[in-house]
Amino acid sequence: MKPLKLGRRALMASAVAALSFGTPAFADGHQVVDSIHFIIPGGAGGGWDGTARGTGEALTNAGLVGSASYENMSGGGGGKAIGYLIENAESNHGSLMVNSTPIVIRSLTGVFPHNFRDLTLVAGTIGDYAAMVVSKDSPINSMDDLLAAYDGDPSATAIGGGSVPGGMDHLVAAMVMEAAGKDALGVKYIPYDAGGKAMAALLSGEIAALSTGFSEAVDLANAGEVKIIGVTAPERVDAAPDAMTMKEQGIDTEFVNWRGFFGAPGLPEDKLAMYQDALTKMYETEEWEDVRARNGWVNIHNNGDDFKAFLEEQEKVIGDLMKKLGFL
Repeated sequence: MKPLKLGRRALMASAVAALSFGTPAFADGHQVVDSIHFIIPGGAGGGWDGTARGTGEALTNAGLVGSASYENMSGGGGGKAIGYLIENAESNHGSLMVNSTPIVIRSLTGVFPHNFRDLTLVAGTIGDYAAMVVSKDSPINSMDDLLAAYDGDPSATAIGGGSVPGGMDHLVAAMVMEAAGKDALGVKYIPYDAGGKAMAALLSGEIAALSTGFSEAVDLANAGEVKIIGVTAPERVDAAPDAMTMKEQGIDTEFVNWRGFFGAPGLPEDKLAMYQDALTKMYETEEWEDVRARNGWVNIHNNGDDFKAFLEEQEKVIGDLMKKLGFL
């Protein structure tokens, strides 16, 4: 696992998540788990939704999991789903909740009282770069254009995101603006419930730009519905090769959002081992590679203790950054 690194204007967050459930693993690599019920803390169309459904798709199509079901449980900035998993732990040993960097951010800001230590850490699966996106008809075609619009009228250059104020999409927008030499706290940020609603707001003209996950924008960008004007990757991503990185445009910022899966507290060790076994096997399948490439994700796989060590380091690094930017 690559170390987390924070420079004066750069945050690199990596690490991630995994899943599986059910029957004993077979030596021949076939079905490891009977079924998984995925709990998604946000609405349809967001990064959590896409990660859970994409991972379930790969696991079932590869034959590692018999069946997968999905439940969107929005509310409380993700806190509703976490509380549900904790309060109904014994009846949720067949469920896995997807989450990502916001579980750290929202615990730090007190949006909900729980943190990752209250759950069973399964593993990390992927990383997703962040992107700044505008509608196809926008006069803005680059980060320079967005910065010029912001300089001209900050209040009319609202940036939306699928997370609460002070949440990840807001934090990324602030990081990018700070790295571009602007007042990070002067950004007019408008929150929406998950990426799907935020994208709809962009397309309807409610906001000038959208701070979102690269995977949430890539299909619409390739269809010509939106323009990706900046990506927080170290180099261009194959899934959208025309999208310029922030660094190419003189903005020294990198960021990758980990995504992963958590079990209920008290999850039996044998079931946890099955989840981790199925995930490990998933990375070797063509079905997973199809899903990963389609979404422009980065493979980041850490199990159990490695996942915990990463999250503890991220908690410190992100906490320091949020204090610097005035969010804590």
